Amino acid sequence: MPNRRAPPSLFSRIEGLPIIVVFVLLLGLFMYTAPNVFLHPQIYTTLASTAPPLILLAAGLTFVIGAGEIDLSFPAVIAFSGYVFAVLFKDYQLGWIAVAGGLASGLLVGVVNGLLIARIGIPSFIATLGTQFFWSGMATLFSGGKSYALRGADESSVWQWIVGTFGDPNSIAWQDQISIQAIWTGLIVLGLWFVLNRHVFGEHILFIGDSKDVARVVGVNVERETITLYTLMGGLAAVAAMMLTLENKNYFGNQGGGYLLTAIAAVLIGGTSIFGGKTTLIGTVFGCFIIWMLEAGLVASGLTGAWVRTVQGLIFLIAIVFYLLVEEPARRASLFRRFGAKESGRTAKV
Repeated sequence: MPNRRAPPSLFSRIEGLPIIVVFVLLLGLFMYTAPNVFLHPQIYTTLASTAPPLILLAAGLTFVIGAGEIDLSFPAVIAFSGYVFAVLFKDYQLGWIAVAGGLASGLLVGVVNGLLIARIGIPSFIATLGTQFFWSGMATLFSGGKSYALRGADESSVWQWIVGTFGDPNSIAWQDQISIQAIWTGLIVLGLWFVLNRHVFGEHILFIGDSKDVARVVGVNVERETITLYTLMGGLAAVAAMMLTLENKNYFGNQGGGYLLTAIAAVLIGGTSIFGGKTTLIGTVFGCFIIWMLEAGLVASGLTGAWVRTVQGLIFLIAIVFYLLVEEPARRASLFRRFGAKESGRTAKV
């Protein structure tokens, strides 16, 4: 009889299901250990107003890492684009033109990164490390190291349409605190999901991540797609910068500094391969949820200080290992064979 291939498992049919399972288990755990926090809707409206910048950055990095590249410059883009937006918005009162200026500055950085990597041939790690220092220095030089308070920003249409709420902002009712930036972020991520999974650009990115040489053989314009990739990343970082600046009603030169490792961790926890060629945008989003939820949940559960970081690292490792064992049968079989070989070797010596 001919061998019949086993039908795909539930975990392989639903994108990102392993990390979704981890998220649900952690959420249930925190609902049990910290019910006063996680059984109230205010914690989730807070998520909707604070998580969007991380989600946008991690979504862009999903494309970058999926292509087998890396971007270390986006914290500097947040600083530089945030400065451009803040100055145009506060000093020149340009409103939506300030939004266009902030977005254009992020796209510019992305184009420069893409040219350095695709045309000149500098490895992405070195190129983006260099531009990280350059654009961060430019932001500090232009701003003089000062912060910009955007007083009265919440009275502008820019604030109301980008980071405002659907209800009365002065109300404490949770339904009035749902942030518009969560809706914008959801729409952007949905569009990126279709690009990654249904558009030729997403297919080309995964081809490049598997092998640039093979991608060239099948007709992919690697240089053009790489420049487009980093332009997209720069644009998403600029949007995140403007959301942060408007949400805080203040610009800080170091406002992007805490996102580098967390965004990369969210992408890897979500299941995107560090070697490129395999991505999951849904997994990335739930990776962001886990990162956001962990610190709040651990502190609310009674852990403090070094224990929070220790448990965070342990959960990150467990999540990644769980994903690998569930989603990659070949890796799982190899692991089991390795342990089996060791056991048989010990038996033979005895």
